[in-house]
Order: sequence, then C-alpha cells, then structure tokens
Amino acid sequence: MSSTILVSGGAGFIGSHVARALLERGDTVRVLDDLSTGKRENLAAVAGHIDFHVGDVRDQARLAILCRGADAVVHLAAIASVTASFERPAEVEGVNVGGTLAVMTAARRYGVRRVVFASSCAVYGEPLVVPVSEEQLPVPGSPYAVSKLAGEGYLRVLGAAAGERRGDAPHTVALRFFNVYGPRQDAGSEYSGVIARFVAAARAGEPLTVFGDGLQTRDFVYVADVARAVLLALGTTAGVGRAVNVGSGVQTTLLDLAAAVCGASGVPLRVVHEPPRQGEIRRSAADTRLACELLGYRPTVPLVEGVAATVAWQAESV
Repeated sequence: MSSTILVSGGAGFIGSHVARALLERGDTVRVLDDLSTGKRENLAAVAGHIDFHVGDVRDQARLAILCRGADAVVHLAAIASVTASFERPAEVEGVNVGGTLAVMTAARRYGVRRVVFASSCAVYGEPLVVPVSEEQLPVPGSPYAVSKLAGEGYLRVLGAAAGERRGDAPHTVALRFFNVYGPRQDAGSEYSGVIARFVAAARAGEPLTVFGDGLQTRDFVYVADVARAVLLALGTTAGVGRAVNVGSGVQTTLLDLAAAVCGASGVPLRVVHEPPRQGEIRRSAADTRLACELLGYRPTVPLVEGVAATVAWQAESV
C-alpha cells in the first residue's frame, strides 16, 4: 500500500535520491527545500510527480500544510558541514536543531506516524574502536556533531518507542550516515564531500587536495545504499526508537581514495597536502551489524563501482 511521505531537504544530494526511490515504489512524495544547497534540477526528471514546496524547514505554517495527511517524514534538511559549524555555530544550531524540533512538533500535531532522521557518524567523535558500533558513547567534536546528537535527543523525548503508544507521538528512527557520496553531489559547494571534490579536480587535470597526511580513514557509502536504508527505516518495527549506523563497513584512507578516483578518471595521481582541518577525526568506519539486524540493511555498492559511477555522472553533467 502506498504512503504519503514528506522529504525535508528533498532537492538536495541525498534527498533527491530518496524522493526518487519513494516514487519508484509507488509512494506520494512531498518535498520541502529552501534551495540553499538543494537544486530543482536534482528532481527535474520527476518534477511532475512531486508536490514541491520552497521554504524553511523551521516554518511551522509550511510544515502544517505538508504534514497534514502525511504518513511519514524523512527529515534530511540541515547544514551538513563540520567546518561551517565552527565558523557559524549559531546558524547551524538554528537550522539543524531548530529544524528537527519543528519537524517533530508538526509531526505530533498532525498525526504523522513515522519520522526518519538523518543523523551522522560525527556524533561519535574520535572512535575508541573501529569499526564503531552504536554501543560507543557519543563524544561529539564539533558544533555540527552536537546539533545531530541534539536532534536524536528530540526524537527520543518527543517520539514513541517500539510497541509504545504516547498520544500522537510518531515512531522514530535515527540513521547515522557515514561519508555519503555519488551522483548529484555538488563538487562546488562548501558542504561537498571529498569524493565529489576529488573527481572534479581529477577531471580538471588539477592535483587532489588532501588535508593532513592522507592516512586518515573514512567509511564511504554510496548514496543508493543510503536511500535504500531510509526506505527500510520507514518500514521497520525493530528499529523504532533506535539510532542506527548506515555505512559500508570499510575503512579507506584518503590517499587510497585519491588513487581510486584518479584511476577511474584515467589521469595520473597527483596530490597536494594542506594542514588538517579543525574537528576532523583520524579513523572512521561503521559497524553495520545492527542495521542488518534491525533494518535488513546491507551495503551493495563497492567503492570502485561507486567512484566510477560518480566520475561518469560528473562527465555527463558538464
């Protein structure tokens, strides 16, 4: 049976993939995006099938329109940048925490049954053990990470746990995304991921800029896998009230990533090093066993395949 689902941030990189995946399975999709980083063209192919609204996720009047009659909200709208959070912490707090509070308030008021929230692996800070499981105590190391952990807190206190009925409180699932990449990630944005920037530099014949020594590791997860995890979270019973990792489970150094991008782009490997950036961690990889157990999630796209798809998309989009 189809559902009506609101996707906040639905014109963005991840949101556009989620919106399209929902449409493909037959759902009615509403999108709210202020277009600060999202783009209409990300949804151009399905524009006639989406109820699209331009607006701020904190706008209660707008949320009232979009949450009435909705079965679920996928809340992706955020300022997704560690660097920006140090430079503009109040702005990031206002959008990320204020936006989540606004969504949860509207969801409760208008009887939305499910809220899936895009949290982040940043909540863990520097992990004690890699791969990092959900049992590790979060120690956020940036204002951005604090904002995501606060969002999880609002889901916990304003939502309902599995098997619980608490007035009009929706069932909630927080997904801790690791380093998401893939087509439609904007290499020119200040919030863009390292793979998008590496691919753009390689295509331009420029050296790839690495902050630090390049031996730091990240867990790169392809955006189609992330969209699938969101759809699984919309239907889960076991995962309600939980925070769950969504990653590939594989550690990759930035130097190895640079080599993979240059290989896929058919150019020689050239790297320049800049000083490490504030708030960045040394090692990261997801323990995805809980996601497998509660959601049925398993990553399917290996890095080499995902990088090749991203290179091809950037070449076609120019």
